[in-house]
Amino acid sequence: MLAEAQETIPRGEGWVYEPKWDGFRAIVFRDEGSVRLSSRNSQPLERYFPEVVEGLKAVLPPRCVLDGELVIPGPRGLDFEALQNRIHPAASRVTMLSTKTPAGFTAFDALALGDVDLRPEPFSARRRVLLEVLPASTLYFPTPQTSSADEAQRWFEEFEGAGCDGLIARRLELPYAPGKRVMVKVKHHRTADVVVGGFREGKAPGSVGALLLGVYDDDGVFHHLGHTSSFKAKEKVELFEQLKPMVIERSFTGRAPDVKSRWSQGHDSSWTAITPTLVCEVRYDSMLGPRFRHASTFLRWRLDKSPQQCTFGQMLPPRPFSLERIVALARASG
Repeated sequence: MLAEAQETIPRGEGWVYEPKWDGFRAIVFRDEGSVRLSSRNSQPLERYFPEVVEGLKAVLPPRCVLDGELVIPGPRGLDFEALQNRIHPAASRVTMLSTKTPAGFTAFDALALGDVDLRPEPFSARRRVLLEVLPASTLYFPTPQTSSADEAQRWFEEFEGAGCDGLIARRLELPYAPGKRVMVKVKHHRTADVVVGGFREGKAPGSVGALLLGVYDDDGVFHHLGHTSSFKAKEKVELFEQLKPMVIERSFTGRAPDVKSRWSQGHDSSWTAITPTLVCEVRYDSMLGPRFRHASTFLRWRLDKSPQQCTFGQMLPPRPFSLERIVALARASG
């Protein structure tokens, strides 16, 4: 079941609210002695999270299906980068990481218990089952929930930067609807002034596929931060013509864009450097370490701003994080 993005928190009778986790969405299938973790596109995840398999065996009833999120708590919040590091072909590395940075699971829906298919039931009934089958512990807990929009707004602000990148709002009366956007998600959005340090070519010849963005650190080193590709086809051709005279051998003096990654699956990620003089304002949702978590959205050019004014100082630092606080909320919401 999916969520549709909205700018504001919906209010009124029948709505309940939960933190939106920055983790891996997963369906848990517990069947007697086995636990299967399935990604949103039905890929098996249990080989990457062996400690979660054993942990859920210890806390769940013999047969049930839960919908939720795999998360890894770190000292400054939920650590999405640590989750990404788990998707590794070497079993020895996965085993080492499962001990060093153990993952947990927070559940926000119960889809089956024993032989009973709970999906036709209203969410209010499924939530009661969830609270019965999953007691709140440090790494395995029901997602906190509130029916107060004001309390949800406080969570939206309090948990920002701690691994919760917004809120999910649900209707109590609705059944589970796979593949349909019947929930609402409200995500954090902020803006930053960034410098264009290069581009990747588009699929159409003579066009720009994405602009590569960067900012300066306190020592004046220019680091890659992320990308934006939110341009129309005509604009991509115009950009290509504008950037051609600016091509240089090297632009980023610090961290540079990756040419290949484990996620590219052979995709050509080559890029072209340009003189870092163009400044633009983009909208982004969150940071993953020193870079944008997702692609940013182009807002406007900033001809009034110099590149050296675009620094990491404008990024929102993470707030203090307490997993115990969220687990306590999970217990209280039951």
